[in-house]
Amino acid sequence: QVQLVESGGGLVQAGGSLRLSCAASGSIFRFNLGWYRQAPGKQREMVADVLRRGLITYADSVKGRFTFSRDNAKNTVYLQMNSLGPEDTAVYYCKATPIEGGYVNWGQGTQVTVSS
Repeated sequence: QVQLVESGGGLVQAGGSLRLSCAASGSIFRFNLGWYRQAPGKQREMVADVLRRGLITYADSVKGRFTFSRDNAKNTVYLQMNSLGPEDTAVYYCKATPIEGGYVNWGQGTQVTVSS
């Protein structure tokens, strides 16, 4: 297992940018990591994740605006979010899925609020 801590959320105006970070307590080499979000009153949805090994899949709503990256040396993944809109307001969660299967780990989430 691995513990995940997200950071980088906050309040930003529409059109602005934020960079989220997710730091893992140990090596992420054997994990696929992704980002999910949950808006008030809505179900948690995928933002970016590895649905097939090595291939990052983005939600249609964020394609071209958000970019996922990972730094295995720092055990950290990032989500660069540009051209933010009010519809992006949500709690953003980091998810770690063992490549060989097993228990899925979630972070505690970081709030992103986009004002219009």
